[in-house]
Amino acid sequence: MQATVGDRLHVHSRSVGLEERLGEILEVRGTDGAPPYLVRFNDGHEGLVFPGPDCTVEPRGTV
Repeated sequence: MQATVGDRLHVHSRSVGLEERLGEILEVRGTDGAPPYLVRFNDGHEGLVFPGPDCTVEPRGTV
C-alpha cells in the first residue's frame, strides 16, 4: 500500500452494522509512501494507522 499526503484512507466495515470510516492522510511516516499514516477521520479523531486488508487508499481528488 502506498499513499501521499492528502489521499483518503477508507476503512471498510468488517461486520454488519459497523460504520465505514473515511479519513485524510496528514503525514506519511513510512518510506516511499508506505505506512504508517497519520490520519484525521471525519469525526475529528486523529491517529497513527497501520492499514490492514480492510483498508483502501483513494487518491486525492477522487472522492
